[in-house]
Amino acid sequence: MTDGTQSEGLPADVPARAGRDAVVVGGGLAGITAALALADAGVRVTLIEGRPRLGGLAFSFQRGELTVDNGQHVYLRCCTAYRWFLDRIEGTALAPLQDRLDVPVLDVDKPEGRRLGRLRRDALPVPLHLGRSLATYPHLSLAERARVGRAALALKGLDLADPSLDAQDFGSWLTAHGQSARAIEALWDLVGVATLNAVAGDASLGLAAMVFKTGLLSEPGAADIGWAHVPLGELHDRLARKALDSAGVRTEIRTRVTSISTDENGRWIVQVPGETLEADTVVLAVAQREAHDLLPQGALDAPEKLLDITTAPILNVHVVYDRKVLDKPFFAALGTPVQWVFDRTDASGLREGQYLALSQSAAQDEIDAPVAALRERYLPELERLLPGTRGAEVKDFFVTRERTATFAPTPGVGRLRPGARTRAPGLYLAGAWTATGWPATMESAVRSGVSAADAALAALGRPRPRHLFEVEEAA
Repeated sequence: MTDGTQSEGLPADVPARAGRDAVVVGGGLAGITAALALADAGVRVTLIEGRPRLGGLAFSFQRGELTVDNGQHVYLRCCTAYRWFLDRIEGTALAPLQDRLDVPVLDVDKPEGRRLGRLRRDALPVPLHLGRSLATYPHLSLAERARVGRAALALKGLDLADPSLDAQDFGSWLTAHGQSARAIEALWDLVGVATLNAVAGDASLGLAAMVFKTGLLSEPGAADIGWAHVPLGELHDRLARKALDSAGVRTEIRTRVTSISTDENGRWIVQVPGETLEADTVVLAVAQREAHDLLPQGALDAPEKLLDITTAPILNVHVVYDRKVLDKPFFAALGTPVQWVFDRTDASGLREGQYLALSQSAAQDEIDAPVAALRERYLPELERLLPGTRGAEVKDFFVTRERTATFAPTPGVGRLRPGARTRAPGLYLAGAWTATGWPATMESAVRSGVSAADAALAALGRPRPRHLFEVEEAA
């Protein structure tokens, strides 16, 4: 989704500006956040994005009459930075939160047939808020539920500031704390795969502990789920551009930065095809590999570490039926390759039938599978899960693939993630992969943009905007 008022290249007759100027490279959530924060502090900002839209890896596109999100993105009530971002772009009402956590969990691999359970909270203090839900969760035995409770208390006692947690894997910790393979599948991975984009055995204990302590064991409502009821492009492109325009940010799309360097006076020179920009501050808000390629020599002590931050894919399967087959906004599944299913009918603009989106995280084994093979695999699984699909006609079936959707939250990744500041004065890093303390989420991206802007404003001697989100130091 593009706005015709935006330019798509740098005019050759624009002179370099003197004073407090910043260039933000990258128009994802991290770059948008950094640009807004700097502009709100009175800095003159140019935002450069190579794609024909803003939003990074959380975007929409057209497929016939459908407006399709590249993948299903959700956030939690504890995602306070992303909630601030939504408020800043005037999009909060378009991505509401549940009144109370409620996740339907359907298991189709039970001897007695399909069985529906729910993960939901009560209006009680932590940890009692989940007590009744856990006690009645039908997908675990009574003994497994008791051991889950004990493991949760042990997890709550972990110190997120302990660097040794980053070196351990979550799966081994769960096994050592009495969690069966079934408990890991039906509870810990149900949440963890969706938030970390990795199964427990492949995930850093530090990041997993952060997710569960913050989301489920901090405040009663911390895990309440929110999602966009409109296409993501409405939020992360149209409303974001409107906010950037109002803040005075000059936004350039379809423009690639080819080099970043300093002149003899220490000012930054940002080169794009046919134009040179000068700035006091540069924020690199791009993926880690691109950041590595653009960083000037000496900006980081060990820039090769950026290349050691590996990536993990997410596969999204999209199915349009000729009739309504699901009466819930979403559900999670067990006993099947299907992970999470969302109803995207209204958001997509579909007038007849129902459009379901399957979000498949940690999809290393399927990310390159042919569409025909995925169709053969997933349509029968949906028939197992949803009886209403058995007589329905599939009007459309397609997939979207994000091969580098997130950084891989592997044990040891914490020591690879750099902070916002570099060794080069005036050059800062942003992106969900930087050292925010969070896994690769929209929350992490926004936090990184705020941190980069904070560091830049401090160096420029500019006052921090009063309304800017306050980022605590990452553990």
